[in-house]
Amino acid sequence: MNQCPAVALLPPPKHVLALSAPGDHRPDAGHALCELGENHDGDHSAILWDEGGRPGSAVWARWNTEHARLLPLTWCTVRDPRNADDACGLFAGHSSGHSWQVTDPTDQAITRELTRQHPHLFR
Repeated sequence: MNQCPAVALLPPPKHVLALSAPGDHRPDAGHALCELGENHDGDHSAILWDEGGRPGSAVWARWNTEHARLLPLTWCTVRDPRNADDACGLFAGHSSGHSWQVTDPTDQAITRELTRQHPHLFR
């Protein structure tokens, strides 16, 4: 299934702004791309960072048309049946398919073009 095309512009959290140096180098808002499969249930979701793999250490942005929030979520523990060393890259209890079932059409298009232009890099 294709990746959800939802995008959110998220301002930096207030505590990050408070810790930043005054002046022109304050953190800017950033774009978050939903990582779930298209037509998923519930809020859109994007991983922001992981603080070391502990349960609940991954911080995700979750948003809908009304609000966005940051949440510490536990990783999904389901393993890819094609490669037991690879776990799902989404949070536990996510809707839609697991990360290996979700494809990013833009990433695939870029990879195809790079492969065409530079085949020696993709052997």
